[in-house]
Amino acid sequence: MKKQRRHCLYCGAEITKKSEDGVLRDYCPCCNSYFYNNPLPVVSTILDLNREILLVKRDRAPFKGHWCLPTGFAEAGESIEQAALRELQEETGIKGRISRLLDVDSYKSRFYGDLLFLTFIVEQTGGKLAAGDDSAQAMFWSVSKLPPLAFRSNTRALTAYIKSKKDYWSILDSIENKDENKSPKSVAKNSLTKRLLNIILKNKEKIIYQWMEEMTTSTTTAEYHKYESRKLYIICDKILSQITLWLCGLYDVNQMKSFYTKLGRERKKADFKISEVLSALSLIRKHIWTFALAQDALQKKLELYMTFELQRRMTVFFDLATFYLTRGYEENR
Repeated sequence: MKKQRRHCLYCGAEITKKSEDGVLRDYCPCCNSYFYNNPLPVVSTILDLNREILLVKRDRAPFKGHWCLPTGFAEAGESIEQAALRELQEETGIKGRISRLLDVDSYKSRFYGDLLFLTFIVEQTGGKLAAGDDSAQAMFWSVSKLPPLAFRSNTRALTAYIKSKKDYWSILDSIENKDENKSPKSVAKNSLTKRLLNIILKNKEKIIYQWMEEMTTSTTTAEYHKYESRKLYIICDKILSQITLWLCGLYDVNQMKSFYTKLGRERKKADFKISEVLSALSLIRKHIWTFALAQDALQKKLELYMTFELQRRMTVFFDLATFYLTRGYEENR
């Protein structure tokens, strides 16, 4: 149980309670000082290797013997990202790089009081897997066989992560299934599709954030400057998901017609200029293409073919999206 403050840190006088801004706080009448109980920042990391998540088995209370994500308190003098990577290395021996912040959650602990959990997705950059001082064991668990986790916030973050990856994993599984009993030519085509997908999916977060940055500064998308970051993120994430499904033949013209015609009507109703809506769409293509070229895609003949194939498929997708979006916009006149 978290210990209560009994004496003033400055003069040693007995602490009382006094209301400030409608909140009952610890108060020292001698020093005329209030004491604040702010939530402690806790960092966790998700490292995914081929659908296996790195977990550690706790070697101390609370929840000794239970599994959790690499988790620990941030310390003074370090950024929250540095804290996440430090805890990852201390508990598992793995060095990493932050990909993005996935989840923020509030949690009330009997041991520590109010906590603020920040969960990051990380990529491994080095190190060797080995349990640290606070961990009895460190190992990768399949996403389909994860044990119960010690902290609710870990469960919440992992659930969100797995949900965000389901479409991608389903696509890869469908390609693998198509490869069985197929001709070498078909298998080669599916392998090409995988490579095209990987360009987009490996850089998905970077594509989204670079698109968001341009969306909120470009003069061609002024209406979108008012949008919240999370709303912009959802828009780009949705369209990138559609593109990956399109590349695998799992998203057809009728689905595009339905989605983009409706989107056009919605943007017209919200008084957006059609030029800004189309500019937002074209900027997504621009940033996808930027990352495709950044993969040294022109170094080999096969990769040259891959680049042209990506361009062809992207052109068809965005031409259809533009057509139906414009048609939906015009229907509301």
